[in-house]
Order: sequence, then C-alpha cells, then structure tokens
Amino acid sequence: MSLIVCQHLKKQYKTGVVAIHDLNLNIEKGEFCFVIGSTGCGKSTLIKMMYREERPTSGKIIVGGINVAKIRNSKVYKLRRKLGVVFQDYKLLNRLTAYENIAFALEVLGLPKDEIHNKVLKVLDLVGLKGKAKSYPHELSGGEQQRVAIARAIVNGPRILICDEPTGNLDKRTSMEIMEVLKEINKLGTTIIMVTHDTTIVNALKERTILLDNGRILKDYAKGTYKYESNKNIN
Repeated sequence: MSLIVCQHLKKQYKTGVVAIHDLNLNIEKGEFCFVIGSTGCGKSTLIKMMYREERPTSGKIIVGGINVAKIRNSKVYKLRRKLGVVFQDYKLLNRLTAYENIAFALEVLGLPKDEIHNKVLKVLDLVGLKGKAKSYPHELSGGEQQRVAIARAIVNGPRILICDEPTGNLDKRTSMEIMEVLKEINKLGTTIIMVTHDTTIVNALKERTILLDNGRILKDYAKGTYKYESNKNIN
C-alpha cells in the first residue's frame, strides 16, 4: 500500500483561485520524490495539504494511513508525529542551542531525558554536527542551521520527511551538502518529498520527479529518467 495517496484532490481558496485540480498521486514507502514547477503551480499547496497546514476542498489525501481531509483539528498531532517538515527559513529558536532546538521536539512528547539525550546525539551525528551541539543559531552557517532543522525534523523517527525549498537560501556547494544528508536519511528508510526550484539538484540526484503546471501533474518522471529541459514550466 502506498504511504501517501491523493485521489481527485482539489484545493480552491476563498478568493476563487484553484491551486490544485483533480490531482491523483501515489508515493511509495522509501521513495525520494521531487515536486517541481513554476511559481504558483501548486507545489506548496500540495505539500501543505500533506501535513495538514491546508485542507483539501474535495477529494481524498491519505498520509501514513490517516485521512488528512477528514481529520479533526484536535487529532492533527497524530499526523504530525508520522512526519517531519523542513522549511527554507530553518525556523530555529534563537535562544536555544542546536542541541536544545532538537531536544525541544522530543520534550513536548514527554520523553525521558536519557532517551532525548541519546536521540539528539544520534541525529546530530547523522547530519554532521556532532561538534556543534552547544552552538546557537547565530553561531552557525546557513547550511549548519538547515542541518539542525533537518535533525529536529527526523529526531522522532518519522516515516515521512517533507521539505519545502530546503536549499532555497543556500549556495550551490552547501545545497549539495544538504542533499547528501537527505540522501543518507532516505537510505535509512524515510520517505522524502521535496519541493524545489533548483534543477541542478534534481538533475544530479535523478530521483522520481513530479512536474506540476497550473495545479495539475504535467509529467511524472520515474527515478533516473528526469532531464531538465529549458521550458516555461520551471523557474
């Protein structure tokens, strides 16, 4: 069974703008999937519906066995425990160290201190920041801050990691370093869905790539088949 299922998914805002039109999509466990397309094509709306920042107008979206379209606000936390989200702007707490930023995600779940400690050190090592545990965000580079954000998103072992332009504020070299981290996380079994404008990254990794246009799937490229062509659908 697919880990994420979208059936006849539609999102229409109160303004009348339809961001997603009758979209059908299956994402399997362990996949690394890019979502690309021009500004306004519906990329962000699609992934926001996956982690229930937005509700679909109609259709079905099932994430990790949960029907996101029908879940009550009081039960959204059950969905959020199944996935992690990484944003372009890191969203770190400036008054907390790298260790504390990551630990906070576990403290709200009420985990024992020893378990939190072990999990935080493990993910810091995974993202290559073992020596930066006591550093504050302002003491870290942009790439390091994004690594902390990734570590925070995966520290509870989510089955799904959703990344919304995670390299958007980074230079090319740092972006590829972040992608290496994400590849390692994917190899450990985490399903990754990543929105990006960076065709260099998409070309380099050659993972499954979904091209959206005007809220519809224009093309769905299987792993290893995507090749960027200069066109109006991506910018």
